[in-house]
Amino acid sequence: MIKKLIPFLLLTIAIFSACEKDDFCLQNPVTPKLIITFYDETNRETSKNVQRLSIWSGTKDTIAQYTSVTQDSIAIPLNSLTEETVYSLKKNATNGSTAANEIATFTIKYNTEQEFVSRSCGFKVIFNNVSFSSENNTWITDFTPATITNLNDQTTAHVQIFH
Repeated sequence: MIKKLIPFLLLTIAIFSACEKDDFCLQNPVTPKLIITFYDETNRETSKNVQRLSIWSGTKDTIAQYTSVTQDSIAIPLNSLTEETVYSLKKNATNGSTAANEIATFTIKYNTEQEFVSRSCGFKVIFNNVSFSSENNTWITDFTPATITNLNDQTTAHVQIFH
């Protein structure tokens, strides 16, 4: 009886020891988006909605979630394959009027660094030495800060735009 039990036990041990744990990504390895909050230019402590805001990048189409919306903050992705992302931000005070469009160009320059999270999660990108500039300012009066050391989370706003 014991001679029959030993091969069965060895087979059972071999089967269970050959199994691997399933690899599920339980962490949050998301490459962070740039979070921008809009403020009133006269009262810099008060957030201010941008009327009929639309955002697009020169290399991509309009970001669908930011097409003619009214919001006081946005989270936009940066291109991890280049060292610069340029966005056009358009606001319109009058519904349906193309003559009232005000467009500003917002340029973000950075260095990318890939960080290994885990075998199941893979890599995430961290943006270092991030600097901001704005051109064709028809509605953005100021923004702060002009540079940040690194962009590695999405918990707080990174840039404040005053309009």
